[in-house]
Amino acid sequence: MKEKKLKNIFSPGAIPAHFIADSIQKHQANTAIGAHSIFLGQVRADQLGDAQVTGINYTAYEEMALLKMDEIREDVFKKYRLTCIHVYHSLGLVAAGEICLFVFTSSAHRKAAMDACGELVERIKAELPIWGKEILTNESHQWKENK
Repeated sequence: MKEKKLKNIFSPGAIPAHFIADSIQKHQANTAIGAHSIFLGQVRADQLGDAQVTGINYTAYEEMALLKMDEIREDVFKKYRLTCIHVYHSLGLVAAGEICLFVFTSSAHRKAAMDACGELVERIKAELPIWGKEILTNESHQWKENK
């Protein structure tokens, strides 16, 4: 039996704006699509006590994350009438103000695209083994908690 190739969702560093724009533009040729929903996660410069977050250094158990993402993708495709799902998550250091998560869903109608995008974001945050170490201005760090 042929082994399924897992889609790599990881991107080194921040996700550039031109990559996001190119992803959207590539879908113009598919005229059956009537809606796209996009979520962009951006690193916040939170104030934590006497220090501020300057960036987040993301790490992951990549093999497990890709397997879990494949499972989530299949679940969401079964639940909603989608044309496509794209997910990209940063690994490594992402500075405050930069994009670290890009979730993009497409469908014939807006409700499916919007609902699927929201569910994907929540499941990614809750289920994927990805960790963020917040780098602080006082040269310390702390592990980020997803809320």
